[in-house]
Amino acid sequence: MNELLKNTEEKMGKTISALERDYKAVRAGRANVSVLDRISVDYYGAPTPIQQVAAVSVPEARMIVIQPWDASILKDIEKAILTSDIGINPQNDGKIIRLNFPPLTEERRKEIVKEVKKTAEDSKVAIRNLRRDSLDKLKALKKDNKITEDDESNGEKKIQNLTDKFCKEVDELATLKEKEIMEI
Repeated sequence: MNELLKNTEEKMGKTISALERDYKAVRAGRANVSVLDRISVDYYGAPTPIQQVAAVSVPEARMIVIQPWDASILKDIEKAILTSDIGINPQNDGKIIRLNFPPLTEERRKEIVKEVKKTAEDSKVAIRNLRRDSLDKLKALKKDNKITEDDESNGEKKIQNLTDKFCKEVDELATLKEKEIMEI
């Protein structure tokens, strides 16, 4: 049963890690190289993350500069950014690509906050699904007489406590991200 609890906690922790990664990629008005994490460029026939084919820097608060190590893929990087969903038009000067992040409008901020809330709710659903799966496994252990009723009851309480803890963490992350978006 301890292994079941450990696995449940580990999987719920991975859900939190995934949520944090998703939130890093949310464009909040400031230049953040994390927005490029999901963008791959076709490099010699293989999809390759931009950070692996170019130097990426943030020289100003609202600008990202991408300088490819191989100048021949400049157009491919530009095309990958244009077809992505980050909503920034790259400026190509033949040597580097600049991404200028315009200030967000109030309307766009509210849209982003809605996306943040939806992502948080999706994470909570994933955590609750993990709780359900763990409770099912606990019941199966009880049915096979591998644990007692007291063990089952204690396990259910511990699983519920884990669920509450991780759902609270999701809410805290969402609140922080909302604040960050609305303050800019």
